[in-house]
Amino acid sequence: MSDAPNKAVVAFGSNMGDRIATIEAALAAMKDKNLNVVKLSSLYETKPMYYDDQDPFLNGVCQIETTLEPLPLLDVLQSIENELGRKRIIDKGPRTIDLDIILYNQEHIKHPRLEVPHKLMLEREFVLRPLADFTPSAAHRPIYQFLQALPEMDSSMSPVTVLHQQMPLIRSHDSARKTHVMAILNLTPDSFSDGGVHSQKDLETIMATARNFIAAGADIIDIGGQSTRPRAEYLSAEEELRRILPVVKAIRSMEEANDVALSIDTFHSKVARETILAGADIINDVSAGVRDKDMLATVAELGKTIILMHMRGDAHTMMKLTDYPEGVLKGVAEELSERVQAARAAGILPWHIILDPGLGFAKNQQQNLELLRRLRELRDDTENSAWLKNHPWLTGPSRKGFVGKVTEVEEASKRSYGTAAAVTASIEGGAEIVRIHDVSGMVQVTKMADAIYRSP
Repeated sequence: MSDAPNKAVVAFGSNMGDRIATIEAALAAMKDKNLNVVKLSSLYETKPMYYDDQDPFLNGVCQIETTLEPLPLLDVLQSIENELGRKRIIDKGPRTIDLDIILYNQEHIKHPRLEVPHKLMLEREFVLRPLADFTPSAAHRPIYQFLQALPEMDSSMSPVTVLHQQMPLIRSHDSARKTHVMAILNLTPDSFSDGGVHSQKDLETIMATARNFIAAGADIIDIGGQSTRPRAEYLSAEEELRRILPVVKAIRSMEEANDVALSIDTFHSKVARETILAGADIINDVSAGVRDKDMLATVAELGKTIILMHMRGDAHTMMKLTDYPEGVLKGVAEELSERVQAARAAGILPWHIILDPGLGFAKNQQQNLELLRRLRELRDDTENSAWLKNHPWLTGPSRKGFVGKVTEVEEASKRSYGTAAAVTASIEGGAEIVRIHDVSGMVQVTKMADAIYRSP
C-alpha cells in the first residue's frame, strides 16, 4: 500500500461579509486541521449563478494533500464552514463560505453526501477558471480537455488583488478597470528628485501634504525613508523607522485617509512589520524580498500585500547589470517569475501580490523604453504565465533619468511632460497602478488615458 498522501482539489467561495477575510480564515483553518495546501489559484470575482438576486462571489480552488478519506475530509470541510458561520438557508444562495471537494485523486465517487468529480463543475466557470490556474493531470481527461478549450475570459470574471480593506479590489482582467495613482512621499534628504522636500518638514506639514495628495485623487500613498537612487547609501532599519513610523501613524489617524492605502517603500522586514502594525497596507520592496531573507515570511504572516519589483544587484551595482542575453522582456519575466514563486512558497497569497518591471533599475535607456513599449507582452508572457498572469502591474516612470534623457530636461522636478507620456504608455500597456510625484497633474493624465484605453 502506498504511503503517498491523497490529493484533493477543494473549491471555495464567499459572497457575504468580509469575503477576503473569510476565505483566508478558511485556508488557515485547513492548515490547522492538517490539510496541506500545495497549490492555490488566484481569487476571482464572479457574478452569481442559479440564484441571481445576491452579491458577487469571490471564488478560487486549492489542491490539498491529506491522509483523510473522502467522507472524513468532507466532515472536516463542513466543520470549517460551520465555524465560520455558514447557514444553509437558500440552495445555491448567499453564503459566508462554501467548501466543495471537486476532485479526489483520480477517483470517481458517488455517495448520497458526495459526488466526485463534482457533478456541476463543467458548467461552472467560477470553478473551471481558477482550476485552469493549475491544470490538473491529464489523467482527469474530460476535465483536462475542457480546461484546455476554455474561451478567453470575459470582463465579468476577473482575478482580484487586495490594496486596503476599505478600497475596491483591483480587477486585473476587467477591461474597464480604473488606473490607481500611487503618490510618492519621500522622507529622505537624498532622493534623486525630491530629496529634502518633505524630510525637513514638521509632522503637521507632512499631514497637510498627504491631505493634498488625497484631495487630488491619490489612491495610495507610498512612504519611503530610504533613497533607492543609483549609488545611494543604505540606512539601518532603525533609522528608516525613525523617519517614517510617526508619519505612518499620523496619516493612518486621518479621517481623510480611511479609503486610501498606505504603502511602505522598504526592503527591511523589521520596517515592514512595524509599519504594518501601525496601519500600513502594502510593502513596496524594490528587491522583491531578496535583500532581507525574512521579508516574504513577514508579509505572509501579517497577511498584507507586497509589490515585487524587478531589480538586479543594489544601488551601487545595478547599472552594471544590464546584460539580458535573451532580451530585457524575457529576462524580467523569468526573474520576476522566480520572485513570485518565492513569495508564494513563503505563504503570500496570490491576491496579495503586485508586480513592477523596475523601470530605471538595472536597465539602460533602450531597455526602459522597450519595457514601456512592450508592457502588454510582458503581462501576457506565455512561458512564465503560470506565475505572472492574474497579478496587477505597477510602473514607476516618474521623473526618471531615462525620461530626462529623451526630453533633454536635466532637472528632475521639471520632467512632468515626459512623465505624462510614460504614464500614458503604461496605461495603454495595461498597468493598473502608476507611481508618481506630481499627483494632481498625473491624476488628470490617468483619467484621460483611462477614457481612451479602458473600455467604457
